[in-house]
Amino acid sequence: MKHTKNQRFPQSLSESHGISGLTNHLHLLFRPERERYVRRKSEPKNCVFCVAAQRPKSYRTLCVYKSHHSMIVLNKFPYNSGHLLVLPLRHISGFEDLNPTEFNDLMFTMLLALRAIQDIYKPLGINLGANLGAAAGAGIPDHLHLHVIPRWRGDLNFFPLVARSKVLVETLQESYRKFHNYFQSLTETNDTLSQKKIKRIRKRIRTNKK
Repeated sequence: MKHTKNQRFPQSLSESHGISGLTNHLHLLFRPERERYVRRKSEPKNCVFCVAAQRPKSYRTLCVYKSHHSMIVLNKFPYNSGHLLVLPLRHISGFEDLNPTEFNDLMFTMLLALRAIQDIYKPLGINLGANLGAAAGAGIPDHLHLHVIPRWRGDLNFFPLVARSKVLVETLQESYRKFHNYFQSLTETNDTLSQKKIKRIRKRIRTNKK
C-alpha cells in the first residue's frame, strides 16, 4: 500500500477507528518485550513462599523470622527499604482459610514485624495491608501475605514514573542484615522467642512506647 506525501495518519485509536468516548490522546503502546513477562506469569511455578517456609532462614530465601505457623520475609522488590512480608507457613490464599491458631500466630507475627520496623528504621508512618487476589494486585495470589512498609515524608516522588526506577536508601543485603540481627537478638539457643521478651514486646506495642 502506497501513501502520498501529504497523507495524514491517525494519531490515536479513537481517531483511526472513530470510537466514541475516547479522546485523541489515547495511543496504542506496542511493548513486545512484555510477552516474556505475561507468559512467565501464566506458567505454573513453585510458590517462592512455600520454598522459603521449607528451608532454613537465610538471605537466599529472605526469611528473617519463623514461628510455628508464620514467618517474616523481606520483599525482594521493596517499595521502601525495610518492606516486610508477613505470611502463614501453610499455602493458603485467604484469611478465611486460617484456623484460629494460625490466625492468632499470624497476627502476633505481624506485631513483631511492626515493632522491628519501628525499632530499626523509626519511620514516620507505616503502611499495613494485603492484596487479596490477582485482580487486587497480589503478585503471588495463592499464598496469603501481608505487606508492612515503613514510610517517611517525601519518599513518594515522580522518579519511578519518569525513570521507571525506585531509589532506596540501602541495599537488600543491608536490610536483611539489620532484621536478621534484630530477630537473632530476640531468640534463644533453641530458636524460640523468649517468653519474657515476647511479653515486653506485647507491652510496648500496647503502650506504643519505644
